[in-house]
Amino acid sequence: MDQIPILQVGDCLLVSIQVDMHDQLAMQLQDDLTTRVVKTRARGVMIDISALEIVDSFIGRMLNNIAAMSRVLDAVTVVVGMQPAVAITLVELGLGLSGVKTALNVDKGLALIRRLIDDGTEDWVGRREK
Repeated sequence: MDQIPILQVGDCLLVSIQVDMHDQLAMQLQDDLTTRVVKTRARGVMIDISALEIVDSFIGRMLNNIAAMSRVLDAVTVVVGMQPAVAITLVELGLGLSGVKTALNVDKGLALIRRLIDDGTEDWVGRREK
């Protein structure tokens, strides 16, 4: 079975999804990631989805769930590298990913996470890092 690696970068966890997501893999990622957030006391989670060309409603909900679970565990989540087709699909499915912060790439995502952690604020919900 596939497994998505979770890398630690300082007090942040980096997840780079490089395979097609299926429901079981998404659920495993959710479990693995929440366990790692607690174990490492991570303050930030970045999910790189630049390799995903398509998503369905289940994967969209899982991204929302992961962000919500991370917030409950005191970590901010930023999704980076969203392809235009993925964004269009999510909006067409009615999944605006409320509460999920986004950035164009990994560098901008790390900068956003750093600011959110350093500021100790959640005022960034719904804003996109440029």
